[in-house]
Amino acid sequence: MKKKSVEISVGIFVLAGLLCFSYLAVKLGNLELINSGKYYTLSGKFASVAGLKNGADIRMSGVPVGKVSSVRLDMEEQVAVVTMKIDKQLTLSEDAIASIKTSGLIGDKYIKLTPGGADELLEDNGEILETESALDIEALISKYVFGSID
Repeated sequence: MKKKSVEISVGIFVLAGLLCFSYLAVKLGNLELINSGKYYTLSGKFASVAGLKNGADIRMSGVPVGKVSSVRLDMEEQVAVVTMKIDKQLTLSEDAIASIKTSGLIGDKYIKLTPGGADELLEDNGEILETESALDIEALISKYVFGSID
């Protein structure tokens, strides 16, 4: 009888451990199993997205309002297409601007949203037409070193 109670205790302990491990895997992996309905999707085309990664922050006025869900290359237009998940509470007008910025001097890249003033709002699966690519610091330094800055 005592052996059976020890086995049940060990089983409960292992089950609790697996539940904790699953929870941490979802949270640390940034999976959206529970809150997937609180975002809407927008996309934007950029000439260059150097250093921007999936999962990068999207900020407005310095406050995180979403995440980058994918970065891919449009083969026809040969531009980078960034798909973004934006918090549903945030409404953006059709003339909003998406800019790729850097946290600090050599930090991570993120997308900065600047609100527009138009009356028309972007809807789910809409496209931000006004985009600004990332500043290429390496290109600027090489221009300076080799003397081609005007």
